Amino acid sequence: MHSGDKEEFLKEFGEDYGYPNGPKSIDEIRATEFKRLENGTVYLDHAGATLYSELQMEAIFKDFTTNVYGNPHSQSDASSATSDIVKEARQQVLDYFSASPKDYKCIFTSGATAALKLVGEAFPWTHQSSFMYTMENHNSVLGIREYALSRGAAAFAIDLEEAAEHGELSKNPKTVMKVCLHQLQRRKGATFPERDPAGDAHNLFAFPSECNFSGSTFNLDLVNIMKKNPERILEGSPFSKGCWMVLIDAAKGCVTQPPDLSKYPADFVVMSFYKIFGYPTGLGALIVRNDAAKLLKKTYFSGGTVAASIADIDFVKRRQVIEELFEDGTASFLSVASIRHGFNLINSLTVSAISWHTASLATYVRKMLLTLRHENGAAVCTLYGSHTSKVSHRDTGPVVTFNLKRSDGSWFGYHEVEKLASLSGIQLRTGCFCNPGACAKYLGLSHSDLLSNIEAGHICWDDNDVIHGKPTGAVRVSFGYMSTYEEAKKFIDFIQGSFVSLPNKSANGYLSRAISIHLSPEGIERRISPLKYFIKSVTVYPIKSCAGFSVEHWPLCSTGLLHDREWLLKSQTGEILTQKKVPEMCLISTYIDLKQEIFSVESPHCRDKLQINLKQDSVNSGIEEVDVQAQRYEVHGYTNEVDSWFSKAIGRPCSLLRCLRPKSRGCMNKSKSSGMCRDLDSKLNFTNEGQFLLISDESISDLNSRLSSKTGAKKVTHGTPVQVSPKRFRPNLVISGGEPYAEDGWRNLKIGNNYFTSLGGCNRCQMINFACEDGHVQKSNEPLATLASYRRLKGKILFGILLRYEVTELDKTSYLEVGQEIHVNLE
Repeated sequence: MHSGDKEEFLKEFGEDYGYPNGPKSIDEIRATEFKRLENGTVYLDHAGATLYSELQMEAIFKDFTTNVYGNPHSQSDASSATSDIVKEARQQVLDYFSASPKDYKCIFTSGATAALKLVGEAFPWTHQSSFMYTMENHNSVLGIREYALSRGAAAFAIDLEEAAEHGELSKNPKTVMKVCLHQLQRRKGATFPERDPAGDAHNLFAFPSECNFSGSTFNLDLVNIMKKNPERILEGSPFSKGCWMVLIDAAKGCVTQPPDLSKYPADFVVMSFYKIFGYPTGLGALIVRNDAAKLLKKTYFSGGTVAASIADIDFVKRRQVIEELFEDGTASFLSVASIRHGFNLINSLTVSAISWHTASLATYVRKMLLTLRHENGAAVCTLYGSHTSKVSHRDTGPVVTFNLKRSDGSWFGYHEVEKLASLSGIQLRTGCFCNPGACAKYLGLSHSDLLSNIEAGHICWDDNDVIHGKPTGAVRVSFGYMSTYEEAKKFIDFIQGSFVSLPNKSANGYLSRAISIHLSPEGIERRISPLKYFIKSVTVYPIKSCAGFSVEHWPLCSTGLLHDREWLLKSQTGEILTQKKVPEMCLISTYIDLKQEIFSVESPHCRDKLQINLKQDSVNSGIEEVDVQAQRYEVHGYTNEVDSWFSKAIGRPCSLLRCLRPKSRGCMNKSKSSGMCRDLDSKLNFTNEGQFLLISDESISDLNSRLSSKTGAKKVTHGTPVQVSPKRFRPNLVISGGEPYAEDGWRNLKIGNNYFTSLGGCNRCQMINFACEDGHVQKSNEPLATLASYRRLKGKILFGILLRYEVTELDKTSYLEVGQEIHVNLE
């Protein structure tokens, strides 16, 4: 990192960056309170959850180990002390929002979502009520719609254009804002009713103080307009009548710009504490105006919310104090006691200083991303949100959301960005961030696009990041009070090094010369020379994600190698277990004796070897169905003794299942577009995509050479360079002969009398970074990080090829054998 780069940054942002007037500089904060980040981890998901300070946690631990806190629903000394702490915490929350205790109360909840749910279920909805919300709202806000619609109220979304970029709306509302009303929603085909002429209906308007998708802020003067003169927003609409109440989702915005309730008297404000100072999670608050709280209709009562109740008759007397009325059960009083230590930390720095610090980093990243260009001059980055050069960086939030384009205009998938960032030690967030309205708005996704994506199998948090040429989500980086320039610079360097096309790099990122040669017609012409290839090793993996065993020869069947991936482990919750989730699975060794028809399994965590008769004498009677990689299988389980052995081997309850037959080879994408389903025509056991995985010894050698010479490569014991063996990639076939990556250009293979078709390259994942050595599992960034530097193609990191066995009637006794020659057809 050039010192001149930071000097330029400080020239522009030095007054705001790093707390120059604070009790500690940013460097001191990192050195004393975030030592756990000294390993090079760059954490850029503070909008998801910020990091707790180590000194903050030390203060909490000292507090808890010094004082005695008891259940506050009592009169003991310990309970009274706890009640005092809870009251103090409520006041700290109100102070944070400049809310007078005469006007507002603080109700503790399990998070912002629980606070929103409380409002939705207790709001006085009628068939004359309306629920209005901005498109840019979190799912937890949209969920209030269910309560409104179920009780006969109307619901509709609005778009507020340009509201975040101008001064107060009250000055000139007709020029600073355009309001677009979306379609009216009612349940059970209800028609638009006559409004109550008395205007007594209660309506609710919800908006975020800061959009968690784009980081755009909403002008809080909306509160005063909607409460005093809703006609200015709902001009000419009958929905402007009645009493409008306002809810602010401040879960994201309150981190750097908490709404000032003395100026903007919203009726409801929700927040979560871990967004502000990292700990505790599972605790939030609803800040509610006293007059609004009196309108809420609570149905359920519980311990702590009643003054008295009689068990055998319909009698209950509820408590009158607002907080006690709405906090069901015993409050999470230890969590409540811990928040004062978080507030002490934030207050020592001041919210304004935190806001300026994080805004300086976000503004720097936005500016740098916008300067990136491919070799042909095409822009690399598309930013989302209402951030413009006309707005002072102090008025922008700490969030940067974007997508990246190749030089040909096609999109890099956000999953590819996240995958490569993780390999570089950068933690960020991708997807729609539970904000479907903002996601659709900024990505330009119509209702038909969204429904088409859902029909193609796309759901939240999956890997389908580009469908029909459009991104389904975005990449988000966000900064916290402890973020540094060095982290922002490392992120920019990562984007530039991984996604910007330069004269010596492909527009697809790092596309290896080997791939381009062997997949091009010219490369195929050169490769027709009579080179000899032969099988160096054959490996069978009976249990998905467990270790395999090598053989000299092995029978073939319609699903590939006999018994390959014929078993799997399933958790008690129905989850299919793999090494990515349970790395210890690689320590389970397997072997099948075909003559004795015995399947043997061993583990360093189990004293005895497990032996299973292939004739199924250990099978339980039940047959069930499971889904693996969009494929449905009929399977059978085993006895409790077998399941107990595997549970002990991996350290968690699980069961062993054996594949009887696939029900049908389904495809998530009905159009069967490339990349969704690779091998629809072949029979598969529990493999992900192809019946066989083939890699070449020469390709492994080339990779190890790159690992040895890689600048700054991590060393293992005794200073030996990182090296990987073929088994790290779990291949069925290791072949030898020819040049590295020659297999990329193969189309068809003949081995003995057996024919195979190449399905293309195998997309590698984090699983190859697990190394099983001496009974222990170690994880690093290699070899995936090195492969990513030269084996990337259209979002995939390719190594090895997948094969399909072309079965004929003459193949009943076919087998593969070490030493067999491989005849390659490149056409």
